[in-house]
Amino acid sequence: MIQARKLLLPLAALCLLLLVIAWMAGLFNTRIEPGVEPGAGQSVEDALVATYTEEPVTEAVPASVQAVERTVVSSRLLARVSRLLVRSGDTVEAGALLVALEDDDLTAQTRQARESVNSIQARLDEASRNLQRASSMHERGLIADTDLDAAISAARTLEAELQRARRRVEESEAALSYAQVRAPIGGRVVERFVEPGDTVSPGEPMVSLYNPVSLRVEAWVRESLALSLTEGDTLAVAIPALDRGLEGTIEEIVPAADPGARAFMVRVRLPPGDSLQPGMYARMQIPAGSVERLLIPQARVRSIGQLDVLWVQGESGPERRFVRLGPARDDNTVEVVAGLSPGDRVLVPQDRGNLP
Repeated sequence: MIQARKLLLPLAALCLLLLVIAWMAGLFNTRIEPGVEPGAGQSVEDALVATYTEEPVTEAVPASVQAVERTVVSSRLLARVSRLLVRSGDTVEAGALLVALEDDDLTAQTRQARESVNSIQARLDEASRNLQRASSMHERGLIADTDLDAAISAARTLEAELQRARRRVEESEAALSYAQVRAPIGGRVVERFVEPGDTVSPGEPMVSLYNPVSLRVEAWVRESLALSLTEGDTLAVAIPALDRGLEGTIEEIVPAADPGARAFMVRVRLPPGDSLQPGMYARMQIPAGSVERLLIPQARVRSIGQLDVLWVQGESGPERRFVRLGPARDDNTVEVVAGLSPGDRVLVPQDRGNLP
């Protein structure tokens, strides 16, 4: 009796283990064999014949946004920065004041040059009157020819000095204008390289700016694609950072390939936009021929878990067929990558709720 009880416990555990294994293997679930399933589809008149659709394809080429009009404003003087009127991101108009340099010495030199002009002008006026008197007296024979020549020489010398003095005024005014650094183009400030109190030298950069209306996309396109492009063509451009797409016009194709990359530089002009910034990453969509796709309406597909199913008209009736689909499309169609052949007749599935 005791031995029977000892054998009963292992047998019960073994039976329980076998039941668990059978349950996990699916022996207690209802199975649907692949193949014909009567009544799975609607009438044959609603069948759609699967055919290839030819679609153009594009190749995404890495590109970057660049500004056609960009400049770096430099100093033309050795002076200290007095005021800096802009910061990065500011929008300025052409001719707007960007940087003011100390101009005390230049202002004094300009004032001195102008005073020199006034002095010489006064002396010239006096010499002109003396020349008139000398001419009148020479006509009456009261003075010799040498005296008249001396009066003429004095007047001409002062006229030459006046011209030189006026040129010095122009030079000093030009140098004074260099102390007021203005924007050569209208646009947006990218960066400033100096601060008030800094001493700048001639040629030292102070402010960089670009014109946001002149943005374009530049990319190296492999020669097999670039040779099919022409100036004026419209290309799609994606800006991943902004999650948006734009259409641009090919503005320039450099007529020489990079011998290392075997690619041509293609430049596409973009429409102006407040969100675009130079240096942003872009993808230029280049036409790369066409491809045949097997497209069917999305409504004819049913999903069983992670599997996609179509009902196809077979020789003996509707057949349920598992297929592999491509990514979703905006036109409510889907590409069948595998499991369907051209000429197959795809039926309209019945709405059966959750399929087994």
